[in-house]
Amino acid sequence: MATTKRDYYDILGINRNASEEEIKKAFRKQAIKHHPDKNPGNKEAEERFKEVNEAYAVLSDAQKRRAYDMYGHAGVGAGTEGFGRGSGFDFDFGGGFNDVFSDIFEDFFGTSTRTRRRTERGVDLRYDLEISFEEAVFGKEIKIRIPRWEVCLDCRGTGAKSGSSLKTCSTCKGAGQVRYQQGFFTISRTCSHCHGEGRIISEICPKCHGEKRLQKERTLAIKIPAGVQNGSRLRLSGEGESGENGGPAGDLYVVVTVKDHSVFSRDGNDILCEVPISFVQVALGASIEVPTLKGKTELKVPPGTQPGKIFRLKGLGAPDLRGYEHGDLVVKVRVTIPTKLTARQKELLQEYAKISAESVHSGDDGFFDKVKNLF
Repeated sequence: MATTKRDYYDILGINRNASEEEIKKAFRKQAIKHHPDKNPGNKEAEERFKEVNEAYAVLSDAQKRRAYDMYGHAGVGAGTEGFGRGSGFDFDFGGGFNDVFSDIFEDFFGTSTRTRRRTERGVDLRYDLEISFEEAVFGKEIKIRIPRWEVCLDCRGTGAKSGSSLKTCSTCKGAGQVRYQQGFFTISRTCSHCHGEGRIISEICPKCHGEKRLQKERTLAIKIPAGVQNGSRLRLSGEGESGENGGPAGDLYVVVTVKDHSVFSRDGNDILCEVPISFVQVALGASIEVPTLKGKTELKVPPGTQPGKIFRLKGLGAPDLRGYEHGDLVVKVRVTIPTKLTARQKELLQEYAKISAESVHSGDDGFFDKVKNLF
C-alpha cells in the first residue's frame, strides 16, 4: 500500500511564500535536529532527516519548486529518485546544497568541507580623481598611478622558485581534501598539510617569498569622456588586483570629482552663468558679450528686460554622455546699480524721475504714503 508523501513546505515548517534565505534557514534547523549523529539508532529521525533533505533539494531549486507548486509531488517525480543512490543516500545536490551542509558540519565537528583550492577573483580598487570643470565638459586623457597586487612573474603565481618542482601532497594525494568517516556521512576536510592546495612547494620563490603576488605601482591612461559629471564612476575592467590561483583580476573604479568654476556652474548638461548688465542697457536694449567655455559670444538683450531674465543659447552646454545633443548655455542677467554718480548723472536721473512722475525725496508721497492712503 502506497504511503502519502508529506508536503515539502510542512516538512520544513515554512509557508509557501518563503524566500530562499528562509528555506535555507529552515532546512538547516531541521537537518541539525534530525541528524543521525545526534539521534544514533533512531530510525524515525533518520527517515525525517531524509525527508528534510528531499524537501530542500526541491524547494531550493527554482525550477523544481515551480513544478512542485503547480503539480505537487507528481511535478518532481514520486519517491526519492534523483536524491539518493541505492540505500546509501548520497547528498550531491550542487553548490548551494553543499554550502548548507558545510555549515552543519561546522556545527557538529568544528570544521568545514570546503576546500581552499579554488580560484578567487581579485579585489576591486577605487581611485578618486579630481578634474577641472573644462576637463569634465570636453573630456581628456589623464595618466594615474595605481598601487596594486599583481601575479609574481618569476614564479607565475605558483609561489615556487623558478625551476623547482611542486610536489603532490602526500597526505591528500593532491586532492586538497582528506576524507573522514563520521557516522552516517563520509565528509571531506581541507588538508592541513598543503592547506587545500594539493601541492607542496619544495623551494619558495625568492621574489615573492611564496606569496604568489607582488605589490607594484602601475601607470594607467584614463580617458575621461566628454560630458562626465561630478560623482561619475568609470569602470576599468581587469585593472584591479590580480586574482588568486589563476582567478580573474578585479576591476578599477575611478570616481570623478569636478572642481568648481569661477564663472560657470552646471545643471545636468546645461551650463549656467550670470552676466552683469547696466540698468540703461536693460531699459534701452543692448547687444552684450557673454562668456562661454569656447570663447565669447553675442547676446541681444531686448529693451525693457527685467532683472533675473533667463536667456538660453542652444547647444553651448555640455555634451551628453549617451551621445545625444549638447545642453544649453543658460544666461541670467543681473542688473548692476552704480554706487557713485557724477553731478550730471544725478541731474539727468532726477529729470527722468520728474518726467516719469516718480518721487526721489523721502518727504514726498512715496510708496508707504500711498499705502497709507489706501485706508
